[in-house]
Amino acid sequence: MQYRNLGKTPEKLSAIGLGCMGMSFAYGPIDETESIATLHKALDLGVNFWDTADMYASGKNEELIAKVLVPNRDKVFIATKFGFRFKNGQAGPSGTPNTYIDGSPEWIKTAAEASLKRLGIDTIDLYYAHRIDPNVPVEDTVGAMADLVKEGKVRYIGLSEASAASIRKAHAVHPIAALQTEYSFLTREIEGDILHTTRELGISLVAYSPLSRGLISVKKDQPSTLAADDFRRTLPRFSDAHMDNNIRLIEAFADIAQSKNATPAQLALAWVLAQGQDMLPIPGTKRRSYLEQNMGALNITLSPSDLKAIDDLIAQYPETGARYSEGALSLVNR
Repeated sequence: MQYRNLGKTPEKLSAIGLGCMGMSFAYGPIDETESIATLHKALDLGVNFWDTADMYASGKNEELIAKVLVPNRDKVFIATKFGFRFKNGQAGPSGTPNTYIDGSPEWIKTAAEASLKRLGIDTIDLYYAHRIDPNVPVEDTVGAMADLVKEGKVRYIGLSEASAASIRKAHAVHPIAALQTEYSFLTREIEGDILHTTRELGISLVAYSPLSRGLISVKKDQPSTLAADDFRRTLPRFSDAHMDNNIRLIEAFADIAQSKNATPAQLALAWVLAQGQDMLPIPGTKRRSYLEQNMGALNITLSPSDLKAIDDLIAQYPETGARYSEGALSLVNR
C-alpha cells in the first residue's frame, strides 16, 4: 500500500480508500456477509481510509461498518458525513424530492451524536458537511463542526461538493482538511477555481465515484439489467440518450488500459492518482474481488503521452451526459 497525507495534517491515509455506500444503499441487492468480508480484506491490504455517511440507508451503513471498525479502531481512519435529511423518514438517493439539506448548528450536534453511536466510536476522524445548506451561512455550519473538534468528538473537518467561495469562507473559520467531490477522467468540473483553491489552502481532494459509478466497465446491455432500485437508472450517463456515446468511449478506453496491462478500472484510478499527491480516490465496492483489483492501480505509472491519449479520447466522445439528475446537480458546488 502507498500512503498520502491528509491535507496539512500528519495523517497518512491509503492512497486508494474505500467508499462503503454501495454495501447498504443505492446499487441494488446487498450482501452483508460479503460486505463484512470486504471490510476485513481492506484491513489486510492496508486500506485504512473508509468513507460512509449518515444518510446511507438511514444509518445502516454506519452500523454495518461498526462491526469491523470497532474491534479494529486503531487501523481505520473513518470519515462520515451529515446534512441530508429525509422528509418522511424514508431514505432515497441524494437530490430526490424527499431529501433536504440541513446544515444548522442544532442538527449538526444531533447528527454527530447519532453517527458516533451507530459507529460505536468516541471520535469521528473526518466529518464532512455532505452538501452546503443555502439557508445557513457556511461559517455557522463550520463553526458548529469546530465545536465538535473542541469537544473531542471530531478530529478533522471536511466539506463535500462545495464551491471555491464556500471553501474559503469555511477555511477562515476552521482549517478544512479535505474536500470530497465527484472526480474522474469523465467528471472534471472542479478543474479551475475549486481545485486551485484546495491546492492554495493545502486541502486534500477526496475523489468519490472515480470509476464513474461503474460506467467505466459497463456493457452495452447493462443499463437495462440494473436492479429496479439501482439509482443509476436516474443518471443521464446511463440513459439511452448517452449510452451509445459512452459505450464507444469506454471500449476505446479499455484498449488504452490493455496497452498498459491494466483493467479499465485500474487505469481510471491511476488517472486520478496521477493528477497530484493531493488526490485520494475512494472507489466504492462491496466485493473483495473488485477491492483487490482496484489496488492494482497503485502499480500503474502514466506518462504525459498516456494522459494526453485519454484527453484526446474524451474529446472524441463528448456526449457523455451529466453526472447527476437536474435535482441533484442543483445541490453541488454551492
